Amino acid sequence: MVARTVIEAEPSRLRHVKANIVLYGALFANLGIAVAKFVAAAVSGSSSMLSEGVHSLVDSGNQILLLYGQAKAKRPPDNRHPFGYGRELYFWAFVVAILIFAVGAGISVYEGWIHYRDPEPLRDPTINYVVLGIAFLLEGASWTIAVREFNAGRRGLGWWKAVRRSKDPAGFIVLFEDSAALAGLAIAAAGIWLSHATGDPRIDGIASMAIGAILAAVAILLAREAKELLIGEAADPELIARIWTIVERRPEITAVNHVRTIHTAPNSIFVAVSADFEDRLAMGDAETLIEAIEAELKAASSDISSIYIRPEKQSDALVQPRPYETPVPAPTSEI
Repeated sequence: MVARTVIEAEPSRLRHVKANIVLYGALFANLGIAVAKFVAAAVSGSSSMLSEGVHSLVDSGNQILLLYGQAKAKRPPDNRHPFGYGRELYFWAFVVAILIFAVGAGISVYEGWIHYRDPEPLRDPTINYVVLGIAFLLEGASWTIAVREFNAGRRGLGWWKAVRRSKDPAGFIVLFEDSAALAGLAIAAAGIWLSHATGDPRIDGIASMAIGAILAAVAILLAREAKELLIGEAADPELIARIWTIVERRPEITAVNHVRTIHTAPNSIFVAVSADFEDRLAMGDAETLIEAIEAELKAASSDISSIYIRPEKQSDALVQPRPYETPVPAPTSEI
């Protein structure tokens, strides 16, 4: 038996920088918007505007938690965590989802119900419309940045499929938060206008509860995705197929038993390969072959950070079905 593990240097930080731009842009926009919304809510007495202020404040806290998670996730491996701390970001993403549900949705529904049960007299809504207009522009700018960065990594996939396959929660959390924020602004504006048009202040409370329902739906979706990342998700099927093909086409490999992968961070993948080597292959030649395969795998994807290749007879292995074919360029040299 020959086994070899290679740990690659930290992957490119370009995607990290882009994610930080999205987070910082959303953070500064939400902090300014939150202050303006609370002032407008105090002046006008609008329940939906108060809910929107809470929404923006929660979003600001979420961005701070994600930035904190990114910083903690970049710590180097140590004896206690030999594969690094990358999955700590997934923990904080799950905390963000809980906060959106418990604080954002909970307070919005509560405030809406209070204002529906005991409606306040209507006041001049002008300041609400001004703040909502400014908030829509700022949220729209943040949403545009988030969409552009998310589109850059979609690789032609549909939106929902890209979210399900994404291993970087910071990108899609900001995208979903900003989308919910824009929907909430529209509902708040409609609630305020209808309250004054009909003379019924309870409509504003209904709008606040509707905003809470949107936040709850977003929180449940984000919690589901964060849970999957925490448990441990495999790499994209296309990459698994590439790994399989790279190993399988070596003439010294008689069969690939299985290829198992797991994301230890958004841009860091652990790869474990079980393959049946030719019986006549000498120990030294097997080591050289493994080195060549590892080099080719790392060249195929910069996200592959750790590789474990285990020679194992197919008759003794738990064989995994071969994934679908994917074109892989031929290596420059063969062992």
